[in-house]
Amino acid sequence: MPITTAQIRGARGILNWSKAELAERAGLSGAALGSIESGQSVPRESTLNAMQKALENAGIEFLSNDGVRKKSGDVRILKGRNGFWDFYEDIYITIKDSPGEVLVGNVDERKFEKWLSKENLHTHVSRMRHIEGLSYKILIEEGDTHYLASSDYAEYRWIPKKQYTPVPFYVYGNKLAILLFDKEATVIILEYPAVSEAYRVQFSAMWEASIVPPEKEAVNPDN
Repeated sequence: MPITTAQIRGARGILNWSKAELAERAGLSGAALGSIESGQSVPRESTLNAMQKALENAGIEFLSNDGVRKKSGDVRILKGRNGFWDFYEDIYITIKDSPGEVLVGNVDERKFEKWLSKENLHTHVSRMRHIEGLSYKILIEEGDTHYLASSDYAEYRWIPKKQYTPVPFYVYGNKLAILLFDKEATVIILEYPAVSEAYRVQFSAMWEASIVPPEKEAVNPDN
């Protein structure tokens, strides 16, 4: 059943999104969204689907009788190049209003570059650098010096080779994401505080046992 304009407004309110922000994520103009929400125009089904996907990717659940709510616990699976960018959008949405630590383990950032366009990589690095109170801790394999994040918001350490596994994970907010790279990228996002906290504890132990690598500048996504 198509979502309603009341649900769109309600979802934006829950997420604290402006019309411009939803319009950008759904591939619309701000004027078009304003016209839809005010009832001045009737959107196409494809337009409603684009808005619904953008809002659901941000953790919104649509209910019957114009209902809408933020999911308290959720498992989402994102696939392919578009899904991989949706994952980075979710990191930004989650962190921008509640900055804190983002913990990243078992990373080979060359694989991340493969599934992110140069433009999207630049966008993500630039916007994360401007979030006050944000810090990244990133664990990569011993000897790896291919850094994408810059040192003004991220710190890298090496996992000893014997302890490194090729299945990356992200902990951000109350979420845990497991990343799989095969024929296509797959991101499994779990929004359960107990699970994310368990991985925070695990990451802390890994961080304490990690190796401080020599300083090196991050790879410039513009190059």
